[in-house]
Amino acid sequence: MSPSHSPTRRILAVCLAAPVLVALALWAFAWPAARLAPRDLPLGVAGPAAATAPLEQRLADHHGAFELHHYADADEARTAIEHREVYGALVVTPAGPELLTASAAGPAAAQLLQTAAAAQSPGGTPVPVTDVVPAPSADPRGAVLGAGLLPLVLAGVAAGALVTVLGLRGGRAVAALAGAAVLAGLVAVAVAHGWLGALTGGWGAEAGVLALTVLAVGATVAGTAALVGPAGIGLGALVMVLLGNPFSGVVSAPELLPAPVGAIGQQLPPGAGGTLLRSVSYFDGAGAGRPLLTLTLWALLGLAALVLAGTRRPRPAATTAPTTPAEPALT
Repeated sequence: MSPSHSPTRRILAVCLAAPVLVALALWAFAWPAARLAPRDLPLGVAGPAAATAPLEQRLADHHGAFELHHYADADEARTAIEHREVYGALVVTPAGPELLTASAAGPAAAQLLQTAAAAQSPGGTPVPVTDVVPAPSADPRGAVLGAGLLPLVLAGVAAGALVTVLGLRGGRAVAALAGAAVLAGLVAVAVAHGWLGALTGGWGAEAGVLALTVLAVGATVAGTAALVGPAGIGLGALVMVLLGNPFSGVVSAPELLPAPVGAIGQQLPPGAGGTLLRSVSYFDGAGAGRPLLTLTLWALLGLAALVLAGTRRPRPAATTAPTTPAEPALT
């Protein structure tokens, strides 16, 4: 036995791996959650320019907190919220400011906007709040949507790992991943929509988003393993679970996470899947284009890696010509 594989060194490797993994997990999950704050959070301000100018100036004093969009009136602001251009809007009226929110876009963001609106109200008077796109009554805090993302990611990782371990290649691997993703999507929509009532859109569209999310994760894991070997399973799982899930912003909003965590999360399948699911379930598909493209690219790249690996042929083993016994020398 070589010294590098001695029992002592293996025990030491296990002992060191555990705290490293804990540190990584705490950094990925706890740090973003402990630093929630608005960072260029899209916010509308509606009303005549002369009336909204002081309010816009006060909001701009919170450097980097809000990305302000001006609208002529409350109707334009409502439309912008429904199209997912802003998370809410402050409307200046003769009676004082009013706040329009969309708790379906993120209850944490809606609550933060209420706090910000109260701080801008003269004399601390209460600000009337209208929830333009409310979260479903069965899940007002978005708990189901937030908690439901991790099982989807784990299902994708498991599907990709099984395809690798079972030695499926090429078309068989693609068929296995696609079948697993479709079934996982159907089960997930039956639970989240049919049983828990946390989704309110069309069943088919929601199931498609959930299936595409699982497929993007699974194809990435299996494709990485096909290119670099079994270690690709761990690498894919590390990116999707340890980075993709906490960086997704599903529980809060991407613009509430520390930079550049929110932006990175939206480029990974978990974050794109969560954003796309909100769009198709609560906003009639508004804002679905970018996350749909992100998920599709991840899925296609992973499947392409699988197909490419399936076309490779193992090199034939080197053969040696049989030797014939030497003839005895003639004497």
